[in-house]
Amino acid sequence: MKPKEITIYDLALKLNLSPATVSRGLKDHPAIKKTTKKKIFDLAKELGYRSNNFASNLRRQRTNTLGIIVPRLNSHFMSTAIAGIESVVNKEGYNLIISQSQESAIKEAANAATMFNNRVDGLLVSLAYDTKTIEHFEPFFKKHIPLLFFDRVIEHENCTKIFIDNRKAAYDATLHLIEQGCKRIAHITAMQKRNVYVDRMRGYQEALQDGGLEYDDDLVIINNLSQEAGAAAAETLLEMDELPDGIFVANDNCAIGCMQTLMEAGVNIPGDVAFVGFNNDPVSTVIQPNLTTINYPGYQMGELAAQNLINHLNGTATIEMTNSIIMRSDLIVRASSKRLPE
Repeated sequence: MKPKEITIYDLALKLNLSPATVSRGLKDHPAIKKTTKKKIFDLAKELGYRSNNFASNLRRQRTNTLGIIVPRLNSHFMSTAIAGIESVVNKEGYNLIISQSQESAIKEAANAATMFNNRVDGLLVSLAYDTKTIEHFEPFFKKHIPLLFFDRVIEHENCTKIFIDNRKAAYDATLHLIEQGCKRIAHITAMQKRNVYVDRMRGYQEALQDGGLEYDDDLVIINNLSQEAGAAAAETLLEMDELPDGIFVANDNCAIGCMQTLMEAGVNIPGDVAFVGFNNDPVSTVIQPNLTTINYPGYQMGELAAQNLINHLNGTATIEMTNSIIMRSDLIVRASSKRLPE
């Protein structure tokens, strides 16, 4: 049988103290003598007493717990963002419940319900690939539980959103390829359902227009941006009558899968095809030649997201004050795109 849970009344009975004294002693109240506190703590440890935080939290209507829902945990960007969130959350005395939607709107809705039922004080969300509406977050809005979107965001009057200027980042990446002499630039991206990929496509198209190049649907490949999808994209490109001389890929893993397959087929990078990726994953400095990419400040975004959410909870900021926060990103030029001497 499961052993009986030890209560403050059990401790009080054994120590011949009042339950109120034991309770104050466990909370390190200054009115309780140090010797008495030691007796209480020693017995609590010996008997395996656990404080009932759930009951306490119900009384205070605060759990000191935040939730986070991300599309994937096995992503360098997401893991660094979570690390940034955790650093702030721990410092501010909050606990963190982490879940992943696995790029599924259905799983995201289930995660949201679990977070709500666990009474999180606030929620941080980066949306799944196929999320079309955010009706599953309505319980949070109705209860005025602060919800903050980061990276993959959506417009909502009751939410703060934190992201980079994906349009400008993609524009800079594509313009860099044009400045390196590329005339036929392909773009490998994901389905145009999330802000990040829509904005990167827009930046790519605008850079082509400003560079005097025509947009060509045949040079846009849409996949799930995995390394395997990058290899498959390379096979598609190799079948074209004319190989692109520049490729802008919406993430680094996919770019590397594409690069490796092209190089195995005898394509010279950057001589034949120049490459730019996105995210500045560590793998971008392992591949040879090193991959030119957009630096995506995941850790800093996580810190900023967590601090803003806690500021909302503490009443030092409101949604109206910080509805949108746009972070800076930078193009890091490496060997994969350098076709012209500096």
